[in-house]
Amino acid sequence: MTANIITKPLTSFRVAPNMSDYARTYREFTWEAAAQTLAGLADGHSINIAHEAVTRHAKGSQGQHLALRWLGRNGARQDFSYQELEEQTNRFANVLAGIGVQPGERVFVLAGRIPELYIAVLGTLKQRCVASPLFSAFGPEPIQTRLTLGAGSVLVTTASLYQKKIAGLRERLPQLKHVLLVHDSEIPDSIPGTLDLAGLLRDASTAFVIGPTSPGDPALLHFTSGTTGKPKGAVHVHGAVVAHDMTGRLALDFHAEDIFWCTADPGWVTGTSYGIISPLTNGITSIVDEGDFDAERWYSILAEQKISVWYTAPTAVRMMMKGGAESVRQHEFPQLRFIASVGEPLNPQAVQWGLDAFGLPIHDNWWQTETGGIMIANYAAMNIKPGSMGKPLPGIKAAIVKRCGGEAIEIITAPDVQGELALKRGWPSMFRGYLNDDERYRKCFADGWYLTGDLAKCDQDGYYWFVGRADDVIKSSGHLIGPFEVESALMEHPAVAEAGVIGKPDPMQLETVKAFIALKPCYVASEALRRELLGFARKRLGAAVAPKEIDFVESLPKTRSGKIMRRLLKARELGLPEGDISTLESGA
Repeated sequence: MTANIITKPLTSFRVAPNMSDYARTYREFTWEAAAQTLAGLADGHSINIAHEAVTRHAKGSQGQHLALRWLGRNGARQDFSYQELEEQTNRFANVLAGIGVQPGERVFVLAGRIPELYIAVLGTLKQRCVASPLFSAFGPEPIQTRLTLGAGSVLVTTASLYQKKIAGLRERLPQLKHVLLVHDSEIPDSIPGTLDLAGLLRDASTAFVIGPTSPGDPALLHFTSGTTGKPKGAVHVHGAVVAHDMTGRLALDFHAEDIFWCTADPGWVTGTSYGIISPLTNGITSIVDEGDFDAERWYSILAEQKISVWYTAPTAVRMMMKGGAESVRQHEFPQLRFIASVGEPLNPQAVQWGLDAFGLPIHDNWWQTETGGIMIANYAAMNIKPGSMGKPLPGIKAAIVKRCGGEAIEIITAPDVQGELALKRGWPSMFRGYLNDDERYRKCFADGWYLTGDLAKCDQDGYYWFVGRADDVIKSSGHLIGPFEVESALMEHPAVAEAGVIGKPDPMQLETVKAFIALKPCYVASEALRRELLGFARKRLGAAVAPKEIDFVESLPKTRSGKIMRRLLKARELGLPEGDISTLESGA
């Protein structure tokens, strides 16, 4: 654990943080009080995500405030006020109702980051159907798997994606009743077995009344890749919006006039919880960029769109680091005041690099598809220990535990002792099941705690530190070695852009540590550099923890949400089955 602490005196803030006294806020917080900040439906006991995100603002003083600004890949731009977003999402809800789609049915959206994706998700929630966004880069088989597991009755997609990926699957998707197409210019307007979404929206009414919605009604379906076998479908409910709203305010420090940019695709839970819902429930402006990562494009967006709060992924940070801090300093970002990251633990070097490049530290936070929202974070007013996940959100009770067999656990109270990170169940955005897999869901809980499968430590100051996934941890000569610690140490070397670490079976030590390293552009792989890196790691980590082998690679296999797929590195190294690779980044 690093001893480098980034201090943040309150006098240094341009905008007073929403949570300046963490201890007091944590002590006094209740989820009941948090729910009172939302409007609820007119019947007094219903809550609907889309109503909180759009309708209540459209009918109030925020009606003409900019809700979404879409930036097209080729320079196009489209703005939606809260009133305009209300009308468009009402039209979509009416489209669903008009073709006979009933509350509870599952609506899948397969599209790039285009306006219709956001309209479809929010309109689906208004009709009380279950929304499930998918990555547009998925191939036909992952799409078929998810549509089949989710019993999707409606698919919203583009004409080009339909012809490339869906048309050949229709016979294998008997439950898919309706395909609503966004037409691309090069594709004919009429495709058999599909409906023209633009025409349906144009003919639909802009008036829609959301029906009674229980906090426990299913709202969102997110798929997570499994180590083997089929992906898991995590079900979230409308009551989750209480957590989406509060975490935006406390973990991301949303203020009324903020312009926010979440770079995540809604095919990943972050792109839904914080790319759609949270900024809208907080009534702020959200930027949506259709384009893929390009450092110079991103710097231009930050400057030209006057972004004040930016939420991105460690992979993107590491890619920017490759270009150096000087390329960032060529731009000016006077409005930018808060940067956060999620997806893979943020190496200490990346936190510090944010200070060097942007004049702001990058605030790591931790959560999972299953938690639905941010659970542990480095808050705006909090001193940062680079490499730490931060502290639990108000309303979240976290602990380090040891499984004792069956459903029993032991809570570890001593500081800096490695164990499994667990959360006391009961927060609003907690997933309510794995689709069609009750047994798997039950195994996630013990003694009233959700067992995350992540290994972590908690220090004497209450900061949590990620060690690794339970199935990633390396057991070598009696030592338990977290791959993240080794990767972070390797990344301190100036030649290393990215590192992935696995345990390799060994007859004497059980496992030895092997590292895969992607170099920065100005460095060339060589035996001399390999030896230098092995020695560099031994000096920082000690011989018991440092890697015994290093392979140089062009790039590391990652999910589209930016997580290094260590299990895939290990499978390829050992010639084992690769398992579910549907979320693998293209070309990895």
